[in-house]
Amino acid sequence: MKIMVTGGAGFIGSHVVDLLIREGYEVVVVDNLSKGKMANVNPASIFYKMDILDPAIEEVIKKERPEVVNHYAAQISVKESLKNPLFDMEVNIKGSLNLLENCIRYRVKKFILASTGGALYGDLDYIPADENHPIRPLSPYAIAKSCVEKYLFFYHKVYDLSFISLRYANVYGPRQDPYGEAGVVAIFIQKMLKGDQPIINGDGEQTRDYVYVDEAARASILALNSHKSGEYNIATGKETSVNEIFRMLKEFTNSQVPEVHGEPVKGEPFRSVLSWEKAERELGFRPEVSVRNGLKETVTFFQSSLRT
Repeated sequence: MKIMVTGGAGFIGSHVVDLLIREGYEVVVVDNLSKGKMANVNPASIFYKMDILDPAIEEVIKKERPEVVNHYAAQISVKESLKNPLFDMEVNIKGSLNLLENCIRYRVKKFILASTGGALYGDLDYIPADENHPIRPLSPYAIAKSCVEKYLFFYHKVYDLSFISLRYANVYGPRQDPYGEAGVVAIFIQKMLKGDQPIINGDGEQTRDYVYVDEAARASILALNSHKSGEYNIATGKETSVNEIFRMLKEFTNSQVPEVHGEPVKGEPFRSVLSWEKAERELGFRPEVSVRNGLKETVTFFQSSLRT
Protein backbone atom coordinates (compact mmCIF):
# COMPACT_ATOMS: atom_id res chain seq x y z
CA MET A 1 0.00 0.00 0.00
CA LYS A 2 1.25 3.47 -0.89
CA ILE A 3 0.76 6.30 1.61
CA MET A 4 1.34 10.01 1.01
CA VAL A 5 2.46 11.91 4.11
CA THR A 6 2.32 15.69 3.87
CA GLY A 7 4.66 17.40 6.29
CA GLY A 8 6.74 14.23 6.33
CA ALA A 9 9.93 16.18 7.02
CA GLY A 10 8.41 17.76 10.12
CA PHE A 11 8.19 16.75 13.74
CA ILE A 12 5.28 14.30 13.97
CA GLY A 13 5.13 13.59 10.25
CA SER A 14 8.70 12.27 10.06
CA HIS A 15 8.03 9.85 12.92
CA VAL A 16 4.90 8.67 11.09
CA VAL A 17 6.95 8.12 7.92
CA ASP A 18 9.61 6.14 9.79
CA LEU A 19 7.00 3.89 11.38
CA LEU A 20 5.14 3.36 8.09
CA ILE A 21 8.36 2.30 6.39
CA ARG A 22 9.24 -0.06 9.25
CA GLU A 23 5.78 -1.58 8.84
CA GLY A 24 6.46 -2.22 5.14
CA TYR A 25 4.42 0.55 3.48
CA GLU A 26 5.56 2.52 0.45
CA VAL A 27 5.67 6.19 1.44
CA VAL A 28 5.57 9.43 -0.54
CA VAL A 29 6.61 12.53 1.41
CA VAL A 30 5.46 16.03 0.44
CA ASP A 31 7.03 18.91 2.38
CA ASN A 32 8.02 22.46 1.46
CA LEU A 33 10.81 22.40 4.10
CA SER A 34 9.68 25.73 5.55
CA LYS A 35 9.67 24.10 8.99
CA GLY A 36 10.61 20.51 8.24
CA LYS A 37 14.19 19.39 7.73
CA MET A 38 15.68 17.32 4.96
CA ALA A 39 17.62 15.43 7.64
CA ASN A 40 14.28 14.13 8.95
CA VAL A 41 13.24 12.63 5.60
CA ASN A 42 13.54 8.87 5.59
CA PRO A 43 15.77 7.90 2.62
CA ALA A 44 13.48 4.97 1.86
CA SER A 45 10.64 7.35 1.01
CA ILE A 46 9.88 9.16 -2.25
CA PHE A 47 10.33 12.88 -1.57
CA TYR A 48 8.75 15.92 -3.24
CA LYS A 49 9.70 19.41 -2.11
CA MET A 50 6.33 21.07 -2.58
CA ASP A 51 3.83 23.28 -0.81
CA ILE A 52 0.34 21.85 -0.24
CA LEU A 53 -1.06 25.07 -1.76
CA ASP A 54 0.77 24.41 -5.03
CA PRO A 55 -1.58 23.37 -7.88
CA ALA A 56 1.18 20.97 -8.95
CA ILE A 57 0.21 18.74 -6.03
CA GLU A 58 -2.29 17.32 -8.49
CA GLU A 59 0.53 15.97 -10.65
CA VAL A 60 2.13 14.26 -7.65
CA ILE A 61 -1.11 12.55 -6.62
CA LYS A 62 -1.86 11.65 -10.24
CA LYS A 63 1.59 10.13 -10.68
CA GLU A 64 1.98 8.35 -7.33
CA ARG A 65 -1.68 7.31 -6.85
CA PRO A 66 -1.56 6.89 -3.06
CA GLU A 67 -4.36 4.93 -1.46
CA VAL A 68 -4.17 7.06 1.69
CA VAL A 69 -3.18 10.67 2.36
CA ASN A 70 -1.85 11.28 5.84
CA HIS A 71 -1.99 15.05 6.31
CA TYR A 72 0.53 16.57 8.75
CA ALA A 73 1.59 19.69 6.82
CA ALA A 74 0.22 22.72 8.67
CA GLN A 75 0.75 26.09 10.23
CA ILE A 76 0.97 24.79 13.80
CA SER A 77 1.48 27.87 15.97
CA VAL A 78 -1.43 29.28 17.97
CA LYS A 79 0.53 32.51 18.47
CA GLU A 80 1.21 32.87 14.74
CA SER A 81 -2.45 32.26 13.93
CA LEU A 82 -3.41 35.10 16.28
CA LYS A 83 -0.92 37.42 14.56
CA ASN A 84 -1.76 36.35 11.03
CA PRO A 85 -5.13 34.57 10.73
CA LEU A 86 -5.19 34.97 6.95
CA PHE A 87 -1.95 33.03 6.56
CA ASP A 88 -3.23 30.36 8.93
CA MET A 89 -6.40 30.07 6.87
CA GLU A 90 -4.43 29.82 3.61
CA VAL A 91 -2.28 26.94 4.83
CA ASN A 92 -4.62 25.01 7.09
CA ILE A 93 -7.92 25.38 5.23
CA LYS A 94 -7.07 26.15 1.62
CA GLY A 95 -4.08 23.79 1.60
CA SER A 96 -6.20 20.99 3.01
CA LEU A 97 -8.91 21.61 0.41
CA ASN A 98 -6.33 21.48 -2.36
CA LEU A 99 -5.41 17.99 -1.16
CA LEU A 100 -9.00 16.87 -0.66
CA GLU A 101 -10.13 17.90 -4.13
CA ASN A 102 -7.32 15.89 -5.65
CA CYS A 103 -8.05 12.95 -3.38
CA ILE A 104 -11.54 12.81 -4.87
CA ARG A 105 -10.24 13.34 -8.40
CA TYR A 106 -7.76 10.46 -8.16
CA ARG A 107 -9.79 8.14 -5.95
CA VAL A 108 -7.76 8.19 -2.77
CA LYS A 109 -9.48 5.83 -0.33
CA LYS A 110 -8.74 7.46 3.02
CA PHE A 111 -7.67 10.81 4.44
CA ILE A 112 -6.08 11.01 7.89
CA LEU A 113 -5.90 14.48 9.43
CA ALA A 114 -3.56 15.62 12.16
CA SER A 115 -6.00 17.75 14.12
CA THR A 116 -5.89 19.21 17.62
CA GLY A 117 -7.66 18.30 20.81
CA GLY A 118 -6.58 20.86 23.36
CA ALA A 119 -7.00 23.88 21.09
CA LEU A 120 -10.26 22.65 19.58
CA TYR A 121 -12.31 22.30 22.78
CA GLY A 122 -11.22 25.59 24.35
CA ASP A 123 -12.01 26.06 28.04
CA LEU A 124 -13.30 22.71 29.23
CA ASP A 125 -16.70 22.04 30.76
CA TYR A 126 -15.47 18.74 32.20
CA ILE A 127 -12.23 16.81 32.64
CA PRO A 128 -11.14 14.83 30.70
CA ALA A 129 -12.82 16.07 27.53
CA ASP A 130 -14.14 13.44 25.16
CA GLU A 131 -15.02 13.85 21.49
CA ASN A 132 -18.56 14.96 22.37
CA HIS A 133 -17.31 18.00 24.27
CA PRO A 134 -18.51 21.30 22.73
CA ILE A 135 -16.02 22.78 20.27
CA ARG A 136 -15.16 26.33 21.31
CA PRO A 137 -11.91 27.28 19.55
CA LEU A 138 -10.01 30.23 21.03
CA SER A 139 -7.63 30.79 18.11
CA PRO A 140 -7.71 30.94 14.29
CA TYR A 141 -5.53 27.81 14.31
CA ALA A 142 -8.20 25.85 16.17
CA ILE A 143 -10.97 27.36 14.02
CA ALA A 144 -9.17 26.15 10.89
CA LYS A 145 -8.77 22.61 12.23
CA SER A 146 -12.45 22.52 13.14
CA CYS A 147 -13.34 23.77 9.66
CA VAL A 148 -11.26 21.05 7.96
CA GLU A 149 -12.94 18.40 10.10
CA LYS A 150 -16.30 19.62 8.81
CA TYR A 151 -15.01 19.45 5.24
CA LEU A 152 -13.91 15.87 5.91
CA PHE A 153 -17.44 14.99 7.02
CA PHE A 154 -18.75 16.56 3.80
CA TYR A 155 -16.34 14.65 1.55
CA HIS A 156 -17.12 11.44 3.43
CA LYS A 157 -20.89 11.77 3.05
CA VAL A 158 -20.95 13.14 -0.50
CA TYR A 159 -17.94 11.39 -2.07
CA ASP A 160 -17.52 8.37 0.21
CA LEU A 161 -13.98 9.36 1.25
CA SER A 162 -13.08 7.53 4.45
CA PHE A 163 -11.45 9.77 7.03
CA ILE A 164 -10.06 9.85 10.52
CA SER A 165 -9.23 13.04 12.37
CA LEU A 166 -6.65 12.50 15.10
CA ARG A 167 -7.26 15.15 17.74
CA TYR A 168 -3.83 15.18 19.27
CA ALA A 169 -3.15 16.49 22.74
CA ASN A 170 0.21 18.28 23.23
CA VAL A 171 2.70 16.13 21.34
CA TYR A 172 6.36 16.33 22.36
CA GLY A 173 9.53 14.36 21.74
CA PRO A 174 12.64 14.06 19.54
CA ARG A 175 12.82 16.33 16.46
CA GLN A 176 10.45 18.93 17.87
CA ASP A 177 11.47 22.44 16.82
CA PRO A 178 13.03 24.27 19.79
CA TYR A 179 13.01 27.60 17.97
CA GLY A 180 9.36 27.84 16.96
CA GLU A 181 6.34 29.17 18.83
CA ALA A 182 4.98 25.68 19.48
CA GLY A 183 6.49 23.06 21.74
CA VAL A 184 7.25 24.20 25.27
CA VAL A 185 9.14 20.98 26.02
CA ALA A 186 11.62 21.45 23.18
CA ILE A 187 12.01 25.17 23.88
CA PHE A 188 12.72 24.59 27.57
CA ILE A 189 15.18 21.75 26.92
CA GLN A 190 17.16 23.70 24.34
CA LYS A 191 17.44 26.74 26.59
CA MET A 192 18.39 24.73 29.65
CA LEU A 193 21.10 22.79 27.81
CA LYS A 194 22.57 26.03 26.49
CA GLY A 195 22.33 27.82 29.82
CA ASP A 196 19.71 30.28 28.55
CA GLN A 197 16.68 31.37 30.55
CA PRO A 198 13.32 29.75 29.72
CA ILE A 199 10.25 31.89 30.39
CA ILE A 200 7.11 30.29 31.76
CA ASN A 201 3.98 31.99 30.38
CA GLY A 202 1.73 33.24 33.16
CA ASP A 203 1.79 31.54 36.56
CA GLY A 204 2.70 28.17 35.03
CA GLU A 205 -0.25 26.37 36.60
CA GLN A 206 -1.91 25.94 33.20
CA THR A 207 -2.08 22.25 32.36
CA ARG A 208 -1.77 20.19 29.22
CA ASP A 209 -2.07 16.55 28.26
CA TYR A 210 1.43 15.66 27.02
CA VAL A 211 1.60 12.72 24.62
CA TYR A 212 4.92 11.30 23.40
CA VAL A 213 5.53 11.49 19.66
CA ASP A 214 5.95 7.72 19.26
CA GLU A 215 2.40 7.34 20.59
CA ALA A 216 1.17 9.92 18.07
CA ALA A 217 2.81 8.02 15.22
CA ARG A 218 1.41 4.70 16.41
CA ALA A 219 -2.07 6.22 16.47
CA SER A 220 -1.64 7.12 12.81
CA ILE A 221 -0.93 3.47 11.94
CA LEU A 222 -3.98 2.36 13.92
CA ALA A 223 -6.07 4.91 12.01
CA LEU A 224 -4.70 3.61 8.73
CA ASN A 225 -5.82 0.07 9.52
CA SER A 226 -9.25 1.05 10.86
CA HIS A 227 -12.49 0.79 8.90
CA LYS A 228 -14.02 3.58 10.98
CA SER A 229 -14.49 7.23 10.02
CA GLY A 230 -14.62 9.97 12.63
CA GLU A 231 -12.72 12.00 15.19
CA TYR A 232 -10.50 10.55 17.90
CA ASN A 233 -8.61 12.09 20.80
CA ILE A 234 -5.02 10.88 21.02
CA ALA A 235 -3.93 11.65 24.54
CA THR A 236 -2.91 10.26 27.93
CA GLY A 237 -5.86 11.41 30.04
CA LYS A 238 -3.41 13.00 32.51
CA GLU A 239 -2.79 16.71 32.95
CA THR A 240 0.61 18.16 33.78
CA SER A 241 1.28 21.80 34.58
CA VAL A 242 3.94 23.84 32.80
CA ASN A 243 5.63 24.31 36.18
CA GLU A 244 5.87 20.53 36.59
CA ILE A 245 7.33 20.22 33.09
CA PHE A 246 9.89 22.92 33.91
CA ARG A 247 10.94 21.22 37.14
CA MET A 248 11.28 17.76 35.60
CA LEU A 249 13.33 19.13 32.71
CA LYS A 250 15.51 21.09 35.10
CA GLU A 251 16.20 17.82 36.92
CA PHE A 252 16.92 15.81 33.75
CA THR A 253 19.20 18.46 32.21
CA ASN A 254 20.97 19.26 35.51
CA SER A 255 20.18 22.91 34.81
CA GLN A 256 20.63 25.68 37.36
CA VAL A 257 18.30 28.22 35.71
CA PRO A 258 15.72 29.83 38.02
CA GLU A 259 11.97 29.60 37.51
CA VAL A 260 11.03 32.85 35.72
CA HIS A 261 7.48 33.78 34.72
CA GLY A 262 6.26 36.12 31.96
CA GLU A 263 2.95 37.28 30.55
CA PRO A 264 0.20 34.73 29.83
CA VAL A 265 -0.62 33.93 26.20
CA LYS A 266 -3.99 35.00 24.82
CA GLY A 267 -6.09 32.42 23.03
CA GLU A 268 -4.89 29.39 24.97
CA PRO A 269 -7.12 27.41 27.39
CA PHE A 270 -5.96 27.17 31.00
CA ARG A 271 -6.62 23.45 31.49
CA SER A 272 -6.53 20.77 28.84
CA VAL A 273 -6.74 17.01 29.31
CA LEU A 274 -8.45 14.59 26.96
CA SER A 275 -10.14 11.21 27.16
CA TRP A 276 -8.69 8.51 24.88
CA GLU A 277 -11.43 5.94 25.59
CA LYS A 278 -13.01 6.19 22.13
CA ALA A 279 -9.61 5.70 20.46
CA GLU A 280 -9.02 2.64 22.63
CA ARG A 281 -12.45 1.22 21.92
CA GLU A 282 -12.49 1.78 18.15
CA LEU A 283 -8.82 2.01 17.10
CA GLY A 284 -7.04 -0.01 19.75
CA PHE A 285 -5.00 2.95 20.96
CA ARG A 286 -3.66 2.99 24.51
CA PRO A 287 -0.97 5.40 25.81
CA GLU A 288 2.08 3.61 27.20
CA VAL A 289 4.80 6.24 27.76
CA SER A 290 4.71 8.25 30.98
CA VAL A 291 5.54 11.96 30.92
CA ARG A 292 8.69 11.40 32.98
CA ASN A 293 10.00 8.68 30.67
CA GLY A 294 9.07 10.63 27.56
CA LEU A 295 10.81 13.75 28.84
CA LYS A 296 13.94 11.74 29.67
CA GLU A 297 14.04 10.33 26.13
CA THR A 298 13.55 13.80 24.67
CA VAL A 299 16.34 15.30 26.77
CA THR A 300 18.67 12.49 25.65
CA PHE A 301 17.86 13.26 22.01
CA PHE A 302 18.60 16.98 22.42
CA GLN A 303 21.81 16.29 24.32
CA SER A 304 22.96 14.05 21.48
CA SER A 305 21.97 16.65 18.86
CA LEU A 306 24.01 19.35 20.59
CA ARG A 307 27.08 17.11 20.61
CA THR A 308 26.93 16.47 16.85
